[in-house]
Amino acid sequence: MDLSNLSSQDWNNLLTIAKDAFLPMVKTAIEGTIPLAIITFFFGLILAFITALFRLSSNKILNGIARVYISIIRGTPLLVQLFIIFYGLPSLGVTISPYISAIIGFSLSVGAYASEIIRGAISSIDKGQWEAAYSMGMTYGQTLKRIIIPQAARVSLPPLSNTFISLVKDTSLASLILVTEMFHTAQQIAAVNYKFLLIYSEAGLIYWVICFILSIIQHSLERRVERFIAK
Repeated sequence: MDLSNLSSQDWNNLLTIAKDAFLPMVKTAIEGTIPLAIITFFFGLILAFITALFRLSSNKILNGIARVYISIIRGTPLLVQLFIIFYGLPSLGVTISPYISAIIGFSLSVGAYASEIIRGAISSIDKGQWEAAYSMGMTYGQTLKRIIIPQAARVSLPPLSNTFISLVKDTSLASLILVTEMFHTAQQIAAVNYKFLLIYSEAGLIYWVICFILSIIQHSLERRVERFIAK
């Protein structure tokens, strides 16, 4: 399409199409994309914390399991993982709904990447604090809960926030396994009016706005944590 040759009527038509597509995409982002990201990030963090503890464990079996899991997830494309879960597992008699498949796939991905962030944050805490806690009679669990995790959380907040922002963008891959999220809605709209450049650009703009807002929230949280620690 040569934009320089468009008449005022053509521009009005494009504007109308953009307006008509905007609300459905924003609605799907609010009802589909963001909840999917929040749910998968929640389960991913739980998996990441467990995996990080396995990696820090002196038990060779637990440590090995964590290493293999991280290696597989980090070494294969996320799209391939989603396709294996949704399209591959049915050949073994395991059929999972699109939405649950997306949750599993994204959670496994977040778990692998975030586990290394959490492991690094925990490892950064001075060993003397572990020893001091043990000398006070604290157990391993109490030391983690009361001393190590609060400090590690402050260290890991920025990279974990970035992981969540990346996850919001990665949810667009869920459209390829038939999950109704924003990019899936954009594909449906573009398939009807054939304005692929317009609709996909508009979808990209919405993603950017969402991530921009999340980055502002991230910086605000970091400042709050810094002020709290300073006090």
